[in-house]
Amino acid sequence: MQLKKLASFLVVLAGLLAASMPAVAADKENTMIITLKDGDVTIALRPDLAPKHVAQIKKLVRDGAYDNVAFHRVIDGFMAQTGDVKFGNMKKGFNPEAVGTGGSDLPDLPAEFSQSEQFTRGVVGMARSQDPNSANSQFFIMFAPAPNLDGQYTIVGKVVGGMDIVDKIKKGDEADNGTVASPDSMIKVRIAADGK
Repeated sequence: MQLKKLASFLVVLAGLLAASMPAVAADKENTMIITLKDGDVTIALRPDLAPKHVAQIKKLVRDGAYDNVAFHRVIDGFMAQTGDVKFGNMKKGFNPEAVGTGGSDLPDLPAEFSQSEQFTRGVVGMARSQDPNSANSQFFIMFAPAPNLDGQYTIVGKVVGGMDIVDKIKKGDEADNGTVASPDSMIKVRIAADGK
């Protein structure tokens, strides 16, 4: 009986400690932190689902390519899209007509679609054209579930902290497919293992 009480106490204690700690994925090498105007968003990357996509994202992060890149397409109740490093940098070369059509200097990636994971709130997926093997640098964060995307787009991670900050990203014009005038941007993006 005492053993059961002790075990119950330890479970409750572990839960309280977890709740009081900042939300950071266990693996710092696969934790991406995006600083937005309202604070930090922590994303647990999923190399187990999409090793090639996660490797490319991490390379772009470490190259500083995502810093100052706009959330160019944001649809309330659906998702916020960013990552066009070619046309989306708000500090150098931002092109409102072309943003959303570019990628990076790295090659496009073969699809790594998951049949076991779903596009739910907070899931991060890779944007692509109609060609399933065209994802490059752009990604989106889900505001709400979208079962129509399941198995059609590569899932690369999930928000594990700061989803309330994602909700504050400036929304776009629904009549114009979510295009955002004077968009918010990713101020700084880093991998947790690299420190500040």
